Amino acid sequence: MSRTAFIFPGQGAQYCGMGRDFYETFETAKEVYETAAQATGLDVAGLCFEEDERLNITEYTQIAMLTTEVAILKVLQENGVKADICAGLSLGEYGALAAAEVMELPDLFRLIRSRGIFMQEAYPTGGAMTAVLGLDAETIRAVCEGTEGIVSIANDNCPGQIVITGEESAVLAATQKLNEAGAKRCVPLKVSGPFHSRLLAGAGEKLAAELAGIEVSEPKIPYISNVQADYVRSAEPVKELLARQVSGTVRWRETMERMLADGVDTFIEIGPGKTLAGFLRKMSREAKVINIETVENLKAFLEKR
Repeated sequence: MSRTAFIFPGQGAQYCGMGRDFYETFETAKEVYETAAQATGLDVAGLCFEEDERLNITEYTQIAMLTTEVAILKVLQENGVKADICAGLSLGEYGALAAAEVMELPDLFRLIRSRGIFMQEAYPTGGAMTAVLGLDAETIRAVCEGTEGIVSIANDNCPGQIVITGEESAVLAATQKLNEAGAKRCVPLKVSGPFHSRLLAGAGEKLAAELAGIEVSEPKIPYISNVQADYVRSAEPVKELLARQVSGTVRWRETMERMLADGVDTFIEIGPGKTLAGFLRKMSREAKVINIETVENLKAFLEKR
């Protein structure tokens, strides 16, 4: 039996102009941007569509990306496109929350705005992240644990691509050891903080306090959380998992492996870029991956249904 998953990318895929064609073509999409603006007090459409250096600053990137993802999602749903499961990478998990209808949209937009601010403020200088190519998670974990200072795995994205995070000095020291251990390449990432590191535990605590005042509903469809790589089917664990996610490892490889094992054969990546499709193709040549980033993508997809 064929099964479909919605998957949502995370920070790093953003670009000026993302979502503009949906905003200009579909009233449903425009309403999503307006809802985000009302909820956060930001001109989210302007942030996404006009040249603005803030787009690459975490506290603004997150609301911009999520709004774009939700706008595209709502247009897909309006056209009768449904999923059996959903998941998102880091920030993208909030796109999955929208697909699962776990929160009201204004609450979701206010929450991601706060998350971006808390993460930006938690460790503003002295942090780093590096993508490690060509080594397995066990080797990388052992190197991180044997390195002085705070450094750990941030994202296990796919076989052969893992991101480490932590104090800049510790990340640099671990990178040298990983090169000596046989890494094909280590690529420093242009980020504004050591995301998914225990250095951001304080941001998680602040997010937990924010979550305390938000009503959470049972997911309409199951979603897979980043920190446990397992299904969330009830409202009870949602808040705790989201708070832990800020400083916990994003277990994306395991998430995709779980979906594939459970019979998902069609993945619809919703939002900017094709990052998740690239990860998935390293795990399965049989799975069908569809990117919905532009109205043209949408029309092509709907014509083939």
